[in-house]
Amino acid sequence: MAIANLHETLLTYTLRRNQLNLEITELQSQKALATYSQADIYSLQNAGIAELREFYKALYDSDCDMQCKYKSYTEIPEFEEEVEKLKAQFQQQLDELTVWETALDAQITTDSAELEEVNAYIESLKSMLSSNIQNDFNYGLNN
Repeated sequence: MAIANLHETLLTYTLRRNQLNLEITELQSQKALATYSQADIYSLQNAGIAELREFYKALYDSDCDMQCKYKSYTEIPEFEEEVEKLKAQFQQQLDELTVWETALDAQITTDSAELEEVNAYIESLKSMLSSNIQNDFNYGLNN
């Protein structure tokens, strides 16, 4: 009977180990998605800044008063304000992704720690099961 109980417990821990491995894999996939999303946001931000540069450069090149007033289109206050506004807009999204990524890291760490514990329990149960089977076999030989 003890062997059956140990075997059932071993199967329960094996199931939990598999669940944890699956969960860790899913969390790592989500973390990769967060990283790709960050790259996309940076790409969109850079594209927006490039559009602003083109617009203000064309504006600067076509206006003689601006050329006399500023050395470069980058010195135009409206250009700097637009760029800062655009960066702030994307920064909020980046901050949200960073929070999500941090939460994913914390969950991965928690699950990994639990997985180590489960693996230790499994090894212990395998050892006890093996010992009990050997003892039962030896008992049968001695009687």
